Amino acid sequence: MTEIPLKAKDFKSDQEVRWCPGCGDYAILAAVQSFLPELGRTPDDIVFVSGIGCSSRFPYYLSTYGLHSIHGRAPAIATGLSVTRPDLDVWVVTGDGDALSIGGNHLIHALRRNVDMTILLFNNRIYGLTKGQYSPTSEPGKITKSTPAGSVDRPFNPVSLALGAEATFVARTIDSDRGHLIDVLRAAAEHEGTALVEIYQNCNIFNDGAFDLVKNPQSRDEALIRLVAGEPITFGDRRVVRDADGHLQVADAGEPVVHDPTDLELAFALSRLSGSELDHTPIGIFRQVSEPTYDAGVQQQVDDSATEADLRALLTGPDPWAVS
Repeated sequence: MTEIPLKAKDFKSDQEVRWCPGCGDYAILAAVQSFLPELGRTPDDIVFVSGIGCSSRFPYYLSTYGLHSIHGRAPAIATGLSVTRPDLDVWVVTGDGDALSIGGNHLIHALRRNVDMTILLFNNRIYGLTKGQYSPTSEPGKITKSTPAGSVDRPFNPVSLALGAEATFVARTIDSDRGHLIDVLRAAAEHEGTALVEIYQNCNIFNDGAFDLVKNPQSRDEALIRLVAGEPITFGDRRVVRDADGHLQVADAGEPVVHDPTDLELAFALSRLSGSELDHTPIGIFRQVSEPTYDAGVQQQVDDSATEADLRALLTGPDPWAVS
């Protein structure tokens, strides 16, 4: 019997989508639903794990398995699931507050361990669900309900953070650029190990227009730097070059650097080109390398020790907690 290919509607749940009208989450959800059939897996083979926040409502709107977990702990829960159920495609959906504040520790350890999961980090530079407090990615001077005089924090750069943890796949994309978003999702899903995708996502209620510079047709060509493996890094009439000391800089002339996503130092340097002002913002895949996964290492230990003799010794041996 010929199997009927799945379509986007097969991955949509019957739940009413409840985000604020105009939220960038809608665009990301539609892109994910349209992309999932490409995996060639049934909804029963896929699980989405989320923490707490607006983005963390994601599992309700998909007909896959889903876990709406606790604040910041989605990577830890997904780690246990990925290790014990290697037959599943495990995804994490999180926000800049959920992932980088209370969840920062869990995130960096999932990245350094190279657990086989795909992490979608929605970055809107604000706490949306709790009504507009500044977040770990809010720009300096940001005036919010919790920083009425302006934030004095230095914000995290999620891509730099992931590269510092030596994540094996790190990318950035934008909610409103559907084609680019799906291309990045496709590459992340194919990656074995932890894939982190930062998605610039507009919160039109509490931080509207945070990414206008890289979204508006009038400015994006002069601000966006599209990274393509093996191609010179240029944008508009400008290019990324190395100065006499080997450091990256944006210039009007000179030999452009060729992008190599296996070069960790280059990836990190690219991630530092743009600060909070976003005037030189790379998007695309910063790093993509193949390394052993945490899942495979744990499974090998289980295979090496799970013999009948080991089990008998465990059950009949001396009590390890007994006091002599």
